[in-house]
Amino acid sequence: MKKNFEIKSRRDIPAVEILTSDKVILKASADLARPLIVEIIRSVVNTIKAEFGKKLTEITYDGLRKRIIREIELVSQKRISRIINGTGILVHTNLGRAPLSKSLFENIKDNVTGYGNLEFDVTSGKRGKRGELAEKYLSLLSNAEAGAIVNNNAASLFLILNTLANRRKVVISRGELVQIGGGFRIPDLIKKSGAQLLEIGTTNITELNDYEEAMQQNPALILKVHRSNFAIEGFTGEVDIKTLVKLGKKYEVPVVNDLGSGVFINTAEFIKTKEPTVPESVRSGADLTCFSGDKLLGGPQAGLIVGSKELIAKIKRSPVYRAMRVDKVVFSAMEVLLRYYLDGNWKEKIKLWRLAVVDKTELDKRGKQILKKLSAGDKIKLEPTEGQMGGGSLPEVYLPSAGLVFQSKLSPQKIATLFRAADSPVIGRINDDKFIIDLKAIDIDDLDSLISTIKLLIPKL
Repeated sequence: MKKNFEIKSRRDIPAVEILTSDKVILKASADLARPLIVEIIRSVVNTIKAEFGKKLTEITYDGLRKRIIREIELVSQKRISRIINGTGILVHTNLGRAPLSKSLFENIKDNVTGYGNLEFDVTSGKRGKRGELAEKYLSLLSNAEAGAIVNNNAASLFLILNTLANRRKVVISRGELVQIGGGFRIPDLIKKSGAQLLEIGTTNITELNDYEEAMQQNPALILKVHRSNFAIEGFTGEVDIKTLVKLGKKYEVPVVNDLGSGVFINTAEFIKTKEPTVPESVRSGADLTCFSGDKLLGGPQAGLIVGSKELIAKIKRSPVYRAMRVDKVVFSAMEVLLRYYLDGNWKEKIKLWRLAVVDKTELDKRGKQILKKLSAGDKIKLEPTEGQMGGGSLPEVYLPSAGLVFQSKLSPQKIATLFRAADSPVIGRINDDKFIIDLKAIDIDDLDSLISTIKLLIPKL
């Protein structure tokens, strides 16, 4: 068949079966399942048929093929694939949150690619407990009586509330009724859990007396939520967790501390701002503490709960717990990750912290080496920038960094589009009408790939 004939009517459009066997289309769609390719082709064909009904311009077979390939490329970009994070944000919610290290996967690959003892006790030959070692590591690291792991921190909090406060009141400061990315709101989650919201204090100030008055309404628990993704400054006041624990003991009401982005290290060592740690919450006497696994912990998506052995046992008996449990991949990954902390080699082994501890001097050095290899002249300059931890963590904390700033006749938006469309996509940011690739969140192992991508795009700038 002649491949560049004119398509003047609906009858001239090749059948879907013919188009799916086109070698050029097949090459462009190699990474997609055949049924999806057929759906894309059929959609384009139907669109063209509709255009003929509106007496639009005629096209050729090559034009039809290009339209099909363009749609295939758009769909292919939706595949979960590796990208280079040039935004400067270490825990980027849209880019998978905490980056995971290759060593973690090397340690778990043999455990998750076949059968395993997820719920089997090889000693007794009987059914075992799911994630027993990971949860033991969690309790040891936290200095808590017990630990539990579910699929994310929203699940952790929902499970706690549904188990301990269903149809009863939960006391929380108005200043802690937070909303995080995606429209997730603490008040909505409390209500959906079956608990009743008992708001106290004001947006900026909540005092101990506010909690005392709330105790007269016989609440099921006191909930404290760490404002991990924003800061309130000026005329403010809140009650610390230790004081709330004393109040809880006085009225025999459990205290739950939602840390959001849980951390086990002293962040002030790297970023001059101290984030409340999980062990500190446990030492303060909080009955339960919950936090995320894929933020400052630096692991896979998970929700972690530590605290009272009695309360965690009660949570695990809830039928809702089964709906929120994790699989062998997450438990295996958490075993390895938590052991890194316990063994004290987290700086080298956990990729998030490996990136976080790189100082500006080293980033400047890497930037100069990149520029030397690119030989791009005035098209790219190295300038001081500021990165962030991200992921709803450590608001208003900026990390000294260095960035590649692009000078071009193209708009910053167009440059960003070119980098996103590359074979190895690079996601940068736009500041002050400049496109920037910040080096803070780029691992040293990705520098060669970054350089190759920039070299390919330089002629277009």
